[in-house]
Amino acid sequence: MARIIFMGTPDFAVPTLRALLKSEHEVAAVVTQPDRPSGRGRKLTPSPVKLVAEAAGVPVLQPSTLKTPQAVAELAEFQPEVIVVAAFGQILQADVLNLPPKGCINVHASLLPRWRGAAPVAAAIRAGDRETGITIMLMDEGLDTGPILAQRAVPIRPDHTRQSLTAELAEVGAALLLETLSGWLAGTVQPRPQDDRQATLAPRLKKEEGRINWEWPAEEIDRHVRAFYPWPGAFTEGPRGPIKILAVRPAPQVTPPDNLPPGGLFRHQRAVFAVTGSAALELVTVQPPGKKPMSALDLLNGQPDLLAAPLGRQQSSES
Repeated sequence: MARIIFMGTPDFAVPTLRALLKSEHEVAAVVTQPDRPSGRGRKLTPSPVKLVAEAAGVPVLQPSTLKTPQAVAELAEFQPEVIVVAAFGQILQADVLNLPPKGCINVHASLLPRWRGAAPVAAAIRAGDRETGITIMLMDEGLDTGPILAQRAVPIRPDHTRQSLTAELAEVGAALLLETLSGWLAGTVQPRPQDDRQATLAPRLKKEEGRINWEWPAEEIDRHVRAFYPWPGAFTEGPRGPIKILAVRPAPQVTPPDNLPPGGLFRHQRAVFAVTGSAALELVTVQPPGKKPMSALDLLNGQPDLLAAPLGRQQSSES
């Protein structure tokens, strides 16, 4: 049994916290990001991790930064044997990393050293990786560069989105963390260094990166849409403003009309397709400006002018 401080913020971190709360270990405190404004009313909203911790009666700390002596001293008061981190959202400095005798252990959503950084799930889908996974690692001062304690692979299915794959990895991470933590505390798990030559980076996603280039192959656009769902979202320019593209399906069996440029739309058997750099792509679910998500067929019925103006043309004409 170990005395633990848990650090995490979003939904991804919740299964690991729940697993620790149900385990033989003692969660002495939970550290999470400060409440953030959200929704139309910009109301201050607690993180998913905070809600779980408060429901369990665990003390919650929400420092804006852990770089101050006061924040470090507050952590030290809980005398943790180990700190467990899952998508916390802050870089830990040496004074925090060196605080617990058994170090700081991170639950990372990739098979390190591939996809170090803030958005590993999106990066794996976008790149067309056949698998990703969970790495349990001993943290150091680098960006996901610490030695590996354990890994478990998870196949990436053609229907995986960033949201669904993240949820699956969160459950795998919780189980693997508990297995690994017991061995680490008992001295039976030995860390192994990462091969930095194999490292790739997955930086934080930016909204503008969601823009679709219709000259990409259909399979790449499909991965792009799934990688950016639900945030920051894949989008394209339409004649009445940006249109979010929420779900698509490659359709190599459908032949587009002659002379239709990339981004051009056409109907076929009560479905809507777009021309891409390689083949037709069925548009399944879209969201026009100021509207709720709808089928692409409903969008086209309401905006028939979309047939006359290829998607993305506004962006290309400005550049």
